[in-house]
Amino acid sequence: MGSERDPVDGDDGQAKGEEGAWRSLTGIQVLDLSGNLAGPYCGQILADMGARVIKVERPGQGDPARAWAPPAWRGDGTLFLAANRGKESLALELGGAEAGRILDGLVSRSQVVIQSFRPEVARRFGLVEETFRPRFPGVILCSLTAFDPQGPLGHRPGYDPLIQAYTGIMSVTGPEGGEPSRAGTSLVDMGAGMWAALGVLAALRKLEMTGEGSHVRVSLEDTGLAWMAYHLMGVEACGAVPRAMGSGLGMIAPYRAFPTRDGHLMIAAGTDALFRRCCQALELPEMGKDPRFQTNADRVEHREILEDLLTEATLGYARSDLEERLTRVGVPCAPIRDAGEVARDPLVRGGAFRPEPHPAIEGYRGVAPPPVIDDARASPNSPPPRVGEHSRSLLEELGLTGEEIEGLVDQGIVAMAHPPPDGKDPSSGREPGVEE
Repeated sequence: MGSERDPVDGDDGQAKGEEGAWRSLTGIQVLDLSGNLAGPYCGQILADMGARVIKVERPGQGDPARAWAPPAWRGDGTLFLAANRGKESLALELGGAEAGRILDGLVSRSQVVIQSFRPEVARRFGLVEETFRPRFPGVILCSLTAFDPQGPLGHRPGYDPLIQAYTGIMSVTGPEGGEPSRAGTSLVDMGAGMWAALGVLAALRKLEMTGEGSHVRVSLEDTGLAWMAYHLMGVEACGAVPRAMGSGLGMIAPYRAFPTRDGHLMIAAGTDALFRRCCQALELPEMGKDPRFQTNADRVEHREILEDLLTEATLGYARSDLEERLTRVGVPCAPIRDAGEVARDPLVRGGAFRPEPHPAIEGYRGVAPPPVIDDARASPNSPPPRVGEHSRSLLEELGLTGEEIEGLVDQGIVAMAHPPPDGKDPSSGREPGVEE
């Protein structure tokens, strides 16, 4: 059975709403069966674009990412909160016949299904192409896996740091000569979610044109390899294996953080002209004429001497003074700030890190999606749901009676949301929403 809903609601296929392009997925229903970060982040991107996203979670604790804390707000880890806004939650224990019928009903009313189960679990639930496609020819199946499920590593689990290690990202991250380091944010998981959302958008275009569903598959491994593209191509081009260089980049100089009297400033003088301006700002005119530093290739070859000379100069300035001098002559630079500085920045708080509606958390904020379309960001969406917050209304949409729903609850197949906890959030040690 294919989708029972048209791919796009609205007159002449145009999405309704006040936000124009941002609501372009109005009328699309997405069934999000994933957990942790990659799949949920994909679902949140689609929700930000106007899709209705239904998140299916296990009764009880729900998505494992809810428990990845502290830090947390009202009992949910901030990693979960950052990837699940704009969704409805159905608490459903998958695996039995009753749950299977509910799942089939949800799939048949959706245009997109996101899943991130291990290959053997996906097969058991009928979420592999060979069994899914005959039953739902007009539904897009989006599968996120650690590795290629048909490959020799397909059975292995995958988390962001494991893939950062396996694809080489950790080998080029961290201080020069130090231990391998994980990038400080989950760039593989969130990157896989972004690629999956792009794949879904392409598949929705095909669905609109042909009425045919597609199988979109994104692996964490392929995402890690994508982030390593120019490093891998460098190995192929000249055999040089890149190494960790702290804040630097092997192919450009000067292009790293330099110390000042009171902190570090990232300087990105990536062209010959910018390098000469940098020398001008630092009052090093002879350095700008030095034959060892005339081209980027020259500067890369003599990187150690170059950086020693620049460090000697930058240590003579306060960070803000050096930033002002370089900015005045057009040299790109930025102070290295911690998350606290960024979160308290008035420009950040007035822009992407914005207030979002939340019925139980005063002062709740989330980070808006990066694109600005027609001078507008996506409006703040509904907050991440409580586990099973929408179970009853979603089951009623499928035609279940109150008595049938209560029977499913009694059997432990379905759960309803518990009221949010009151008072101080024990994981944060302070009143929810109170800014320090």
